[in-house]
Formats: sequence, C-alpha cells, structure tokens
Amino acid sequence: MPITLQDWLAHCAAMHPKTMDLSLERTVRVARTLGIRFDVPVIIVAGTNGKGSTCAMLESILRHAGYRTGLYQKPELVHFNERCKIDGAAVDDAVLLPHFEAVERARGATTLTQFEFTTLAIARALSLAEVDVVILEVGMGGRYDSVNAFDSDCAVITSIDLDHMQWLGPDRETIGLEKAQIMRPGRPCVISDPLPPDSVVRHGESIGADLWLVGRDFRHEGDRQQWRWEGRGRRYNALAYPALRGANQLINASGALAALTALRDRLPITAQAVRTGLALVELPGRFQIVPGQPTLVLDVAHNAQSVAALAVNLDQMGFHPRTHAVFGVMRDKDIPAILARMAPLVDAWHFCSLESARAATADELLDAWQSCPPGTRGPGVPTSTASTHAAPPEALAAAMAQADPADRIVVFGSFQTVGAVLKAGLPRRAAPHLG
Repeated sequence: MPITLQDWLAHCAAMHPKTMDLSLERTVRVARTLGIRFDVPVIIVAGTNGKGSTCAMLESILRHAGYRTGLYQKPELVHFNERCKIDGAAVDDAVLLPHFEAVERARGATTLTQFEFTTLAIARALSLAEVDVVILEVGMGGRYDSVNAFDSDCAVITSIDLDHMQWLGPDRETIGLEKAQIMRPGRPCVISDPLPPDSVVRHGESIGADLWLVGRDFRHEGDRQQWRWEGRGRRYNALAYPALRGANQLINASGALAALTALRDRLPITAQAVRTGLALVELPGRFQIVPGQPTLVLDVAHNAQSVAALAVNLDQMGFHPRTHAVFGVMRDKDIPAILARMAPLVDAWHFCSLESARAATADELLDAWQSCPPGTRGPGVPTSTASTHAAPPEALAAAMAQADPADRIVVFGSFQTVGAVLKAGLPRRAAPHLG
C-alpha cells in the first residue's frame, strides 16, 4: 500500500478512468462496507457560493459554545489536510493514513474517483473522532456528491447560481433541484438564498422537509454599525458584523444562525457564543485583505455571482489610484462574464496559467479579454493593459513591480490561483502586513 499521504492521493487520482463520474452508488456501497455512521448531529451544507463561509461560521460559533467540532471543507488552498479539521485544526497526515488504508481494503473491486475515495477517508476519520458535531461541505451539486451518502440532522443550501453547468444543468431551476437532494424528510433544511429557485422549495415540500425560508422563518436587518437576526422562537440583537468581509457574508451568517436555531434542542448555544464566534471566524481567501503597500486582496471568486460580490466589495473599499488583477481560472467558467464584471475596476490584468489540465491558459484568458467588446476591457481603455504569466506567483511579482504603493492588487479566480500565491509566500511590501 502507499505509505505517505501524497502517495495515497496519487493512487486515488490514478484509480478511476474518469476524474469526475457523477454517481452515489460507489460511495454508498463502500461506506456501508466500512460501517461509517455518525452518532453526533451532522450539518450538511450545499450551494453555489457561500458554502465555505457558512461552514466556517458554524464551526466558529459551535467551538465558542464549547463544542468539539469536526469539519470537512473543500477544496484546500495549500495543503490537503485543510479539508479535515478537528476542533478547528487541520489534522496531521498520521491521522488520515489509517482511514485511507481502510477505504482501500473496503472498496474491493470498486474503483473510486479521487473525490469519492478522499471523502470516504475523511468521513470515517470524523465518524471515529471524539467530536460533538460534524459539518460536511458538499463539493458540487448535491444529488450525486459523495457527501450525500450520509444523512444530516440539518441541511443548509446557500446561494444558487450558474456554475458547473455541464454537469448540473443549464439554469438555476435545474441546478437548484440537484442541490435540493441533500434534504431529508422531516429534517430541517435552511435555504439562505433570499430568492431560491422554485424547484428547491417544491422539492422540500414534496418530501416533507422542514423548510426554513428567508423572510418567512428567519430574517436579518442592520445598519452601518450592527445587525440583528430573528427566527423561530429566537432573536439576536446588536450583533457585530462577521469578521469575514463583504456584504454577502451577512446572508451566510443569517443562514448559519438559522441552522443552529433549528438544532437548538441538541446543540444549545448562547448569544455570547454567537457574538464571539462571528467576531473571530477566519477563512483565508474570502475577500482577505492583507494590509501593506500596495494593499493585497485575496479572493477565490470564480463564477459570475461570486465575482459580482467581489466587485461590489472592491468598490466599497477606500480610494486606490490603480487596481492590478492577478487572475487564473478553470476553462469551464463563464470567463467573458467574469471579465465584464471586473473590467470597470481593473487597470492592469496579469493573466496566469494553472497546473490543472482543466484550467484556462494565460494565453486563452488574454484572448478572451481581447475579444471583449470595445469599451469593456477596463476603466482606462485603451490604456488598460494585460500580460500573461506561467503561474500565479510570477503574475503577482509582475503586478508588484508595476504597482505604486497606494495601488491595490487583487488576486482572484480559482482556489489554485490564491493557493499558489499563499504557498509561494506573500511578497515583502513597503508596510508591515499580516502573513
């Protein structure tokens, strides 16, 4: 058998003829052989955008309420171990290796995709860990995602938008129905999308799920100083805004509070745990502002909806003479829409290639930018510029060389884009910054 975690990941990647093979049967079959079961409350989170932030807020609040948490979150930014956290800390390789071995023995002749194999290994690790609650983040969709092999005590569906359309469907209604499959009859499902597709609500009603809808079962409002939340039999007043930046994070926080309220009989929490948990929540790469000169912004926005939120957040920042963008993304994304949403804010583009075969090359991104209609390439057309680079660190170095101290640099797109920058180490800049 493989010896190191990297050996196991390579073994998993080479096992199945397809890197993505949407089916739940293989995962369910091996999970039953392994005897995976959770004896603590399980929260499963699906959606297009906001899943990671919602999971991070749930984890932070629960930990500050005194609970020991288990979290499966994906994808990682730098190290695979980030996907499996126990009590807020990524587990060591030695913790995961026995579970990879157990999956290998249990699968028999069944070939698993890398995602299926690793999900089973992490699920087994969490099921046997000494935790009080488990949070599982869905990777893509819901119906055929490996996480859906496990039942939840509460499901959360965050914002739904057009993404992974070649696998999930051509519109929000179809995509929403795929994600709605994580619901369970009689169990609460929080839908934090303020305008969910009708298909999501209809499916929940048809199977008898306990739906929590924005405006009907919970709501939030706030001003520039604080916000308040109320739901079924519970109210939180004078809350500070979450530590995760961006207007969209209030929607995610509201959904997290609804889920915790739905589970309050099994996981009671105090108002102080809510306040502290939201104030101290951390999640790298979500509108992460790294102080210094020039200002550095890291964001894993990689579809039209999340990039639109990024653009709004950037527009609300203080004045910066010029904005430099480091951008790398998967080829299957709506690249013209992403470029169009960011163009009014970007003065200099630094397109970069990524290691994944699925990623658009820097030249392909440049071609897409050059194909944009006249007047939509940036605020300084025809003075806006674009260059290509072999990898994100090289693109960031070029942006640093070009930027003045008062400018800002935005690194965004795929998790691999932000992850490559973090792995290489943030560059030294003129002012002190948080590494």
